[in-house]
Amino acid sequence: MDLKSKVNGDVNDEVKQNHHRHPTIPGPTNTMVTPLLTDLYQFTMAYAYWKAGKHNERAVFDLYFRRNPFGGEYTVFAGLEECIRFIANFKLSKEEIAFVRESLSPSCEDGFFEYLEELDCSDVEVYAIPEGSVVFPKVPLMRVEGPVAVVQLLETPYVNLINYASLVTTNAARHRFVAGKSKLLLEFGLRRAQGPDGGISASRYCYMGGFDATSNCAAGKMFGIPLRGTHSHAFVSSFLGPDEVVKKSLKSRDGSRLCEDFLSAVQTWLSKLKRLSIMKGVFGDTNQSELAAFVSYALAFPDNFLALVDTYDVMRSGIPNFCAVALALNDLGYKARGIRLDSGDLAYLSCETRKFFQTVEKEFEVPGFGKTGITASNDLNEETLDALNKQGHEVDAFGIGTYLVTCYAQAALGCVFKLVEINNQPRIKLSEDVSKVTIPCKKRSFRLYGKEGYPLLDIMSGENEPAPKVGERILCRHPFNESKRAYVVPQRVEELLKCYWPGKTDKKREELPTLEENRERCAQHLDQMRPDHMRRLNPTPYKVSVTAKLYDFIHFLWLNEAPVGELQ
Repeated sequence: MDLKSKVNGDVNDEVKQNHHRHPTIPGPTNTMVTPLLTDLYQFTMAYAYWKAGKHNERAVFDLYFRRNPFGGEYTVFAGLEECIRFIANFKLSKEEIAFVRESLSPSCEDGFFEYLEELDCSDVEVYAIPEGSVVFPKVPLMRVEGPVAVVQLLETPYVNLINYASLVTTNAARHRFVAGKSKLLLEFGLRRAQGPDGGISASRYCYMGGFDATSNCAAGKMFGIPLRGTHSHAFVSSFLGPDEVVKKSLKSRDGSRLCEDFLSAVQTWLSKLKRLSIMKGVFGDTNQSELAAFVSYALAFPDNFLALVDTYDVMRSGIPNFCAVALALNDLGYKARGIRLDSGDLAYLSCETRKFFQTVEKEFEVPGFGKTGITASNDLNEETLDALNKQGHEVDAFGIGTYLVTCYAQAALGCVFKLVEINNQPRIKLSEDVSKVTIPCKKRSFRLYGKEGYPLLDIMSGENEPAPKVGERILCRHPFNESKRAYVVPQRVEELLKCYWPGKTDKKREELPTLEENRERCAQHLDQMRPDHMRRLNPTPYKVSVTAKLYDFIHFLWLNEAPVGELQ
């Protein structure tokens, strides 16, 4: 073998080994997520680092948030997969570099742009808490290590990808908690979301947070989220009367017989409903254009008939018309899915509708009709669900949009990306606002569990400190409050940060879970939490602490870095 062949063989072997270690990861779901999805000051700092010869200095940054959203005491971490997709494919194109050159000062040297041409994230390491986990303030969601200039360019896109994803997932989880596990939750927010990107992200992360389905077809295709939807008021009001029902025949579900005039069958059932003694005074003549719309929709979707019943009058028209169509479908072997309420007193209307369904089941001996589904929509939010629970209702499914996907109750989670170490030297950011003081140095994070199986607290330690051990007492300290401290004897210890991007190292890379797996983790973590941490009103704060050694170091560094005043 000649030298050239040997060299090529060695290179190919290295490529194969690298590929085996880091199999190809697809790019970000959103094609707008590129190295230019950042703030200009990240590029100005990158140039200044390069100019000062500091660009390859090894830096460690923590990504975390300072307080839980929505007045609660927990957050669900989301967006990690998109961050890893981004870093795995990080490369500036010539066009992007040309744009950066135009955007920076003309005095910037050519060497910097040549440096950008070679830039990737092969020397960056990313450690993170698994996506879908319940997380708390101050504990790093992600630790990013690498050349300072490169990692600085990751700050804005990473904060962008984590902030909204975690916020809307938490919002969805809170809605699920209030609604209860037995209710169907449907995300209907696309039309009200902040643009198409917000709409797609909302559907994905609401599903992770516990919603069952979405109306968003694009999200259904991209992420495999179940789709749900019926018709709008426009469909109902587009019909003027029964004369518009032209094609009236419908085959039975098993195909054994044909109903030549389904409309007549529906009208016969409507007459029977009217004659029921218990129904006297509830309704007289229903709206016939609404009846025509329901019949037409049932003819189109006999095995998936769900009607919007509040276009004209719920109890005097919508419900009787629905029942007549549902009973005619039942005669042909079909089972109607149910109704949707989109206005009015949802608690009252759902209860009255349930009584109507139960009466129909009893009077006409139609098994299961009393349990026909009732869906409610109409600008629902967490408070509305809580109020409905207190009033008593018969709603089986909730369609939630605006308040869910826009995170109306809180605009942003407030993630930050802070330097905690450079060239193995811990760094601290000080502030008169103690909540903004950073916790320095490369850290490990652990969750300590008690006898009942609930998490007791999260604790951070220096990287080289021994990990907490099961059955051994450990002193846990509040990072900044001297008097807040407690001994804990953990019954289980879970290390939180795992390696999701090892860069050039031989460390094992965690596989990225599927959306379904992240959804399952979210549900499991929420079930693990102590109920008083989860309640809507006055939840108990979850404790986040540091080891005694890290506490001492934080305050030593604080005193060392803070300027000393002089009185005259």
